[in-house]
Amino acid sequence: MADLPKFTVRVYGLFVNDQNQVLVVDECQLGKAMTKFPGGGLEFGEGTIDCLKREAMEEMNQSIEITSHFYTTDFFQPAFFYEHVQLISIYYRAKLIPPLRFVASSQPFDFPEMKNGNMSFRWLNLCDLQAENFTFPVDKRVAIMLNQALRG
Repeated sequence: MADLPKFTVRVYGLFVNDQNQVLVVDECQLGKAMTKFPGGGLEFGEGTIDCLKREAMEEMNQSIEITSHFYTTDFFQPAFFYEHVQLISIYYRAKLIPPLRFVASSQPFDFPEMKNGNMSFRWLNLCDLQAENFTFPVDKRVAIMLNQALRG
């Protein structure tokens, strides 16, 4: 019997504020500095929307509302951290439910040291949004798509 394909599913939120800024997170995981959209891994038995709500509570202590599906990976993308695993990423447009319960920094990687698990959030102006702002290929694609969608 052949091995079954292995997948990891990641779920992300696209949070745009009234100042035309999108929320990004800078973090250190497995020894790598990365900039990405907020979100994380789907756990077994969990739906994608529940995953994003859980991740927002875990990472930001923040309640959110999902407003719409934005994008699901439509090309093959190997997982960055796991060999022989395919990444499937799902992005939702979402709103932060006031009051905001996390601090947004004005500078990237605003934490004391590059240590696994450290993260900081910041708002990025949509007019400055570029693929190069992000670490991973799917986030890069979504940044371009979001920029195009919001500019009309």
